[in-house]
Amino acid sequence: MKVSQSEIVNEMQAAYSKHIGACFARLRIARGVKQDVAAVQAGLSRNTAYRLESGDPGVAVGHLLRYLDVIAPGMTLRELLSQTDPSLSALEMKERTCRVRGLSSKEASERA
Repeated sequence: MKVSQSEIVNEMQAAYSKHIGACFARLRIARGVKQDVAAVQAGLSRNTAYRLESGDPGVAVGHLLRYLDVIAPGMTLRELLSQTDPSLSALEMKERTCRVRGLSSKEASERA
């Protein structure tokens, strides 16, 4: 009988798995690597890459390591989880919203 890993992990493990997947997805986006390209280069199916980035706890550790090596060669899992990669800082700056127009005098006085 096949058992889904999602059904047998506890809530904390599921949350940690989702966090790891989100770290992978964010780093991949920050580095400008397409998911399907990373999957092929890591020897994974696109579905496995999707499951990995979605935080599926059933993805093998070897898959995680190969995928990480394609996205960020030489990076360790510890470095991935610490989220100190400079490309992540650049992505964060890019994602920040910028005002298109200046504050009106009324808006400026309300903020003061």
